[in-house]
Amino acid sequence: MVEGILSKAFWVVYATVFAAATVVYGQQVPCYFIFGDSTFDSGNNNNLQSKAKVNYSPYGIDFPEGPTGRDFIPPFAGASPKQAHIGMNYASGGGGLRKETSKHLGGRISLRKQIQNHKKAIKKAKVPVQRLEQCLYTINIGSNDYINNYFMSELYNTSSLFDPNEYAYSLNRLYRTHLKRLHSLGARKIALFSISLIGCTPKMIVSHGGGQGCAKDVNAAVAIFNNNLKDLVNDFNKNFKGAEFTYVDIFSAGDPLAFARLGFKVGDKGCCTLSPGEELCVPNKPVCANRSEYLFWDDIHSSEATNKMAAIGSFYGPL
Repeated sequence: MVEGILSKAFWVVYATVFAAATVVYGQQVPCYFIFGDSTFDSGNNNNLQSKAKVNYSPYGIDFPEGPTGRDFIPPFAGASPKQAHIGMNYASGGGGLRKETSKHLGGRISLRKQIQNHKKAIKKAKVPVQRLEQCLYTINIGSNDYINNYFMSELYNTSSLFDPNEYAYSLNRLYRTHLKRLHSLGARKIALFSISLIGCTPKMIVSHGGGQGCAKDVNAAVAIFNNNLKDLVNDFNKNFKGAEFTYVDIFSAGDPLAFARLGFKVGDKGCCTLSPGEELCVPNKPVCANRSEYLFWDDIHSSEATNKMAAIGSFYGPL
């Protein structure tokens, strides 16, 4: 359920929805800041030594400016200081709440570091706190802490140190610390996105679902995290000055069967060409002709058609 003043919070990747809303409603906030992982990353990883970047074809096939031209809010990497008065995107593919998350992918920017970058940007640009208090902030983080950490036991030991409840609690504590820091920097209107049904991605279906369907243990663990996130939002709204936090539920609305009723026909594999064991598209290789019917673009990320549906639901309310 999306409630309150931020009931029209939306995913940044859905630029078409943002543009349409701006025309119809006018700009509703003076500035917009974005934090998160690959779902929101619009170029911050491009110059990192990292496997977690998609600045190549066929990514961005339907965007006029290519893979990193999908966002009206420019990435922190390379943005001019004055942009901090309008908004910046700090998101990073592979980024997580835990420092070690996705380390096997190489360079990435954790949420802690993203907030540090935000502090540098607003201090350098001398953005008034009164303005920051009116800005919109969106955060989509946590998926990698499961996909590229907890459920990758061959590389990470968190699943042996924590049961699912303990792990979700540990992530919640980290999230709270980071949000307190962001609040102290002036953030008041923050939309926090839940983790989606990542157990239903092609990657997790194969690795943890036996290739037969959604990985139930993965989705169950994520559900615990999401419930804790709801409580965290309520806590901030009750106990922190001026906080107008919103929980954006993209877990409950992500049932593959629901998408099937909306016309999607392929939900167990990505649209682009993949190498065996890899989750990102092979550069410059063919993609499916009917990509509007695919839930997923590669082995882990949803397609543009799916994103548009989710954006409409996030902006206007449940479909």
